[in-house]
Amino acid sequence: MAHLLRGKQAGIQRDLSAGLDPQLFAIDEVARYGINSQISALAYDPVQSLLAIGTNDTQFGSGQIYVFGQNRVSLVLPLPRKASVRDLQFVGDKLVSVDSKNEISIFSLETTHILASYTAPGGVTALITDPTLDFALIGLQNGDIVTYDLDRLCPAPLRIPNLWKQQYPRSRLTPIVTLVFHPRDIGNLLIGYTEGAVIYSFKTGKPSKFFQYELQPGAPGGDSDHASSNLRRCPRLTQAIWHPTGTFILTAHEDSSFVVWDSKDGRRILARTIQATSVDEPGSSTRTTTSNSGTFAMKCPLFRIAWCSKENPDDTGILIAGGTPTTSTEKGLTFLDLGPTPVYATSSWQILSQHFEKPKRQHTLPTPPSAEVVNFCLIPRKSPHYAGAHDPIAVIALLTSGEMVTLSFPSGHPISPTNQLHPSLSYVHPFINRIDLAYVERTRWLGMMENRSKGPSILKGGAEARHPLMRFANRNILNAAHADGTIRIWDVSHGDEIENSKMLQIDMARAVGRSHEVDVSRTSMANATGELAVGLRTGEVAIFRWNHNNNFGREVGHVEAQAFGLESIKDRAEPGVKEGLLPLTMFVGRGEVTALKMSDVGFVAAGFQQGGLIVIDLRGPAVIYEAGLDELAGPNKRGSFRRSNSQAHNKAEWPTSIDFGVMSLEGEDYSSILLFIGTNLGRLATFKLLPESHGGYSVRFVGSTAMDEKIIRIAPLDAETGEAAEASQTAVAGLRDGLRVNGVLLVVTVSGVKVFRPPAAKGASKTWDDVFCDTAAVVRYQAAGYALLALFGDGSARIFSIPALKQIATTKVGDILDVRRFAEAVITPTGDVIGWTGPSEVVMLNVWGTGSDLTRSLDKLLNLEAFIPPRPTISNVQWMTGTLHVTPADMDALIGGPNRPPSKLMLEQRRAQEEQLRAEKRSAAAGPSSSNTSGKEDEGYWAYMQRQVQERTQSLNIMGDSMDKVEENSSSWADDVNKYVSKQKKKAVMGFVGSKLGF
Repeated sequence: MAHLLRGKQAGIQRDLSAGLDPQLFAIDEVARYGINSQISALAYDPVQSLLAIGTNDTQFGSGQIYVFGQNRVSLVLPLPRKASVRDLQFVGDKLVSVDSKNEISIFSLETTHILASYTAPGGVTALITDPTLDFALIGLQNGDIVTYDLDRLCPAPLRIPNLWKQQYPRSRLTPIVTLVFHPRDIGNLLIGYTEGAVIYSFKTGKPSKFFQYELQPGAPGGDSDHASSNLRRCPRLTQAIWHPTGTFILTAHEDSSFVVWDSKDGRRILARTIQATSVDEPGSSTRTTTSNSGTFAMKCPLFRIAWCSKENPDDTGILIAGGTPTTSTEKGLTFLDLGPTPVYATSSWQILSQHFEKPKRQHTLPTPPSAEVVNFCLIPRKSPHYAGAHDPIAVIALLTSGEMVTLSFPSGHPISPTNQLHPSLSYVHPFINRIDLAYVERTRWLGMMENRSKGPSILKGGAEARHPLMRFANRNILNAAHADGTIRIWDVSHGDEIENSKMLQIDMARAVGRSHEVDVSRTSMANATGELAVGLRTGEVAIFRWNHNNNFGREVGHVEAQAFGLESIKDRAEPGVKEGLLPLTMFVGRGEVTALKMSDVGFVAAGFQQGGLIVIDLRGPAVIYEAGLDELAGPNKRGSFRRSNSQAHNKAEWPTSIDFGVMSLEGEDYSSILLFIGTNLGRLATFKLLPESHGGYSVRFVGSTAMDEKIIRIAPLDAETGEAAEASQTAVAGLRDGLRVNGVLLVVTVSGVKVFRPPAAKGASKTWDDVFCDTAAVVRYQAAGYALLALFGDGSARIFSIPALKQIATTKVGDILDVRRFAEAVITPTGDVIGWTGPSEVVMLNVWGTGSDLTRSLDKLLNLEAFIPPRPTISNVQWMTGTLHVTPADMDALIGGPNRPPSKLMLEQRRAQEEQLRAEKRSAAAGPSSSNTSGKEDEGYWAYMQRQVQERTQSLNIMGDSMDKVEENSSSWADDVNKYVSKQKKKAVMGFVGSKLGF
């Protein structure tokens, strides 16, 4: 019977939830934004212009793969079983991953599904693919290399044994740590073992060079410990890479040193660290490149090294993550700009050594000082070759904190992810501290398209799927406050078509005039005007308004100008923004901003942790009210603001919830603009905003009431219709014509809810059973009615009728959302719930669904018209001097064997050629072709494959060999190759001599 009486007690004469049924309450997962777990792997494909990110398996989520393209193009690829992603590589129309359980997974970019998974015969320690090859080479823990056919989705017959073990039988277990193809000659493979590096030649089936870094006693190496420098030692290898032309190789070692070698004769050219050179030479001192070489400190390990090049592959530089002293205050990536490489044939060893010892320039690409760079991904302009390091325009760095930083290359200027990367990546760029939501009118949001200067787009691939368009619905606009004070604003949609997918950006550090202590505590955006208020933990409240920047393209100094309690900050607009949300004015308060509300009619209210309260009228702008909560303790006819309980006098009190409304107060027959303030002690104060004769407004305290606990939500409602009795532009304009709104307040605390007529009527109340409420809001289901939706600490979402406050339905959402962050979840008027699932991911749920998961993306990733450019080849001089060039087609036969059918790509090309020939034959009135050509056109599928295999086998002079016994036949095959090389050399020399003699 209690719920039947609550309606009359609250002053609501009708059931506002009459059309709601428990069966309507079902949770749909509409969308997910962010990264579910810690990032572990990065990969970029310049041909398709896609970025792939892999995550670790942690308590917040299992490992999975994200693929991002232009605008909102994104796709999530789950692993076949629970594991962490360790490596990612794009290969044509496929994406290959290696996980922590040594499983190789192959995904199709065209179908966006997994094609196959392969468990290697041992622990996987390295993986190498090439855009022009159909094979993946897999390095194992035991030092062997196995191959996998990415086209046939099965293991290939080629297996390379542990070459280091064969050369040094007494060596211990030597797992493979890196595999790299020669950038110009795919027939050479650089294999990095823990004890050294090997160049393996597919032409001979044998290793051609061995590289071992050995330090004699007295050589300092990269160690900062003098005791270790007196020992003979071989620092373990961590990475090995090629020079972009293949002339040199570089090996990185665990003592933070790296060594440059001649790839032709295996000679060591230079050993150095970032700070010092010639660290392999015995002696008490080391020639250093820094002024503070006398200080000793532990060095960070060399996390990763890339040998980059400009458009000219001979103009190179080395990009290094790690290797700097741990005491260094400057964090980031180190870039050694080497400049053009000396001509190898005409340069002495001294010239080559000086080239690597004294780079043209050495500088740091700066990153945040609190974390180290542990991995990075270069963004090449167009070429997928040269190990993905050819002519890069940017680099994405992964930090130990799990965050990402995007930098221009090689200058190192920070690149904002705003309208460059998918919104999900902004959750770790850097981390988001707080989210708020505005229910902005559609027409207003369509006009908020920021005009900001930006560089070339990084991601251009993919195509977004089409969704239904909701033309008459307001937009869910998310305000995300990042750890560096940046605020990004964007449309998270309703699961529908997003008309304005652009992102807005606000720099709070610039707005307040400092780069530190810019932690955002509250944000609030007006639904109708798009004006934004931002509060900081240090007490500042900054207001932003859509405007044109009069100082676009030029930097101006700030001129302090204070009036009416506010400081103008218009001159702190970003120079690169021509039109957008620009800073307007700022108020400096005391203590953290604990509550903030931007109204649709130009009023801003803010509460501070020290009990202060201000009201700003943006028509001035001016502060029209400023007081402390303790100043409102005087008696009044509406009720005492203080409790009778004496304990309340000893507790600090501050605002926790603020809202504006238009309604009639108890005992009045007219409506007014009202301001409602809820506090942490359960007090609710009502203020009236009254027009003045001079055109401004004044604020007057009219009464208060006491609740039981902290107030978390204030919802003004129209008692007749159930709609929000908010201070909208229409309602305020109607006050001139005598508009009267019969309104009530629905106030939610952590322990209960109350519906009453302000400022202090008795009303109706309900106490939660044995659990606390974290957040709540009034929601609507189409035309069926209104209800109260609340999230509770037991992981449940419950919905209650209005005004009876009877529970309609309940369901568990704790298995989807992080219960510990329920208080940070936001609820929209349409029943969308946006809450955290982990440190860097949110999910949008809809309570009026069907219990479905709608997060599966239908976006397209693969552009079939984007072709992989030809692989770089050896020079004419190298070919004339006897270097045997092996093509990717030859590698197909070497790795897959002569009996391997043509790949699917070759068959597709064959079918396309046949279609073209048939079309030309029908349209052209040409004569019959030659018998040879006619025979090829009429041959069948199996005859075509047989001819292809025969031609490839003959071109390599290995006809009759069985590739199932590669190791047994390698010696005879090598003899044939040597004869062929000798023959080619003889022909080249005789032809050259003959041409000079006139023959």
